[in-house]
Amino acid sequence: MHNEKVKKLTADLMAKMDSITKKYGIKVVGGWASMPEHLMVMVYDAPSMEALLKLSMEPEVMAWGGYHTTEIRPVMTIEESMKIMK
Repeated sequence: MHNEKVKKLTADLMAKMDSITKKYGIKVVGGWASMPEHLMVMVYDAPSMEALLKLSMEPEVMAWGGYHTTEIRPVMTIEESMKIMK
């Protein structure tokens, strides 16, 4: 994060993240950064995949995403997956 523009985009996004996630009923469970890898991991509790996709299309998220590779990995608890397998 040595690029000043990316630093500003990241700070702006993090400052607005609470209001953006609340808009879609999403809770931020946590966020971690591995600075040597230039990797950020965010864990969200979202009501649906659609809510996560809408979050990813917010202007601040899109601007930040223009400088990063992102992945969305929908997961569920073991208990939830066991119910589906029955």
